[in-house]
Amino acid sequence: MNTASIKRFALTAFVTAVVFVSGAGADDIKLPDMGSPADAILNSNDEAQIGRAIMRDIRRSGQVVEDPLVTEFINEIGNKVAAQTNDGDLDFTFFVIDDPRINAFALPGGYIGVHTGLLAATRSEDELAGVLAHEVAHVTQRHIARAIHANSRQSILSTAIMLGAMIAGAVGGSGDVIQAGVAVAQGTAAQQQINFTRTHEYEADRVGITAMADAGFDPYGMASFFDVMSRQNTRAPDERMPEFLRTHPVTTARIAEARNRARGYPQIRSDDSISYQIAKTRMAVAAPDTPVEAIAYFEKRSYANQTSVEKYGRALAYYRAGQYWKARDILEDLVDQEPEVIAYHIALGETLVAMDQPRDAIDAYERALGLFPRNVPLVISYGERLLTLRQPVRSHELLLDLLNNVPPTPAQVQLIARAAAEAGEDAESLYYLSEYRLMIGDLIGGITFLQQALRLPELEEIQKIRFEARIDFIREFMTEDQLRRMRRPQSSGIAARRD
Repeated sequence: MNTASIKRFALTAFVTAVVFVSGAGADDIKLPDMGSPADAILNSNDEAQIGRAIMRDIRRSGQVVEDPLVTEFINEIGNKVAAQTNDGDLDFTFFVIDDPRINAFALPGGYIGVHTGLLAATRSEDELAGVLAHEVAHVTQRHIARAIHANSRQSILSTAIMLGAMIAGAVGGSGDVIQAGVAVAQGTAAQQQINFTRTHEYEADRVGITAMADAGFDPYGMASFFDVMSRQNTRAPDERMPEFLRTHPVTTARIAEARNRARGYPQIRSDDSISYQIAKTRMAVAAPDTPVEAIAYFEKRSYANQTSVEKYGRALAYYRAGQYWKARDILEDLVDQEPEVIAYHIALGETLVAMDQPRDAIDAYERALGLFPRNVPLVISYGERLLTLRQPVRSHELLLDLLNNVPPTPAQVQLIARAAAEAGEDAESLYYLSEYRLMIGDLIGGITFLQQALRLPELEEIQKIRFEARIDFIREFMTEDQLRRMRRPQSSGIAARRD
């Protein structure tokens, strides 16, 4: 994206923000009976809309880590903390960005991003919980809306400019982001535009520590991670400061304040969960540039002296290098010794498929499903491997059962669309692709896929009714411009847009 493009986008965002904030007119804006004055500038629904827009750009960048085991873990920890401070009005989404820099960020609407570099830098689950608790507090305390409100008292126009700058920053409004491929660390760019005040940072610490303790984590975890980051600040002047310190300045006074606050809670001793260890291990396997480096990392200690999770990491490194027989031997032992660890079952099933042992692979997956029915990472892995084994009907069946009970990610919707297509369920595949387009904010694309489904000769009456009702529902949320574009003749190339 060049400078001119960024300026055009910023102008568009600016105009959108003027309409977005002013509505029927600035004089019509009224404060709610209860709540923050910031609601007059940016209410919760507005924040959610902005957050979804930025999140769509982040997903399009291709840098969201689509690892179900890591995603499930980060959401489990994040929601455990968020439940202690959220009044129920917010739905949080936690995700991991494939970026070695140490950082985390909060977006409007409850989207919390964590870099792989930060996950690797944490020394305990309590430290990670401390980071997530801090970011959650930025959202629940309305710091984004309050920051905009504090910087927009002169006029509604300045509010629109700030909103435009924030949105423009989220899609690559800084030189660093452009150099890294426009989309690197989008959420960080957005947060930098907001410039949380020192007061907001301390408030996020205070609220976050309380949430940590109430969730059963060691309240010293936040101060412990701040201490790790403060040491990073002592590096040589020519070395780049970690991103976390740029967006979350850490001082000795702030560390001391966090420690003092933690002393006010009963001592909590918590051990790192197996899920935390698995997530860090998976990142450690993926981080090296080559499989040889990954193997060398996990072979530094003798096999006999390694923990189960370290052996798991060694098996994943062998798998990455194509040494499947070595991986299989380790994973079979791990499954026998610790059958309660889902990740071991998944890795074994994937390895057996890679070794072209379909019967053993299916047996391994089916045994795991008996132990962990509807487990998201397990079913997603099994569904993908069933497609490899050319069993799309079973894949579609499994994925449909899961995604009817668990909110899916866009990548998971794409997977079930592929399964349906390979199973010969063309109408359902087009329906899933429509839902995928809606999830990434493409309403016209969503309707287009449904219209393609309606033209299928084998369409059943119940499907026709369902698809037409869905089209009517989507139209209610479309702008006049989108509706006009829908009325134009569609290109014959639309059918190929199955991305």
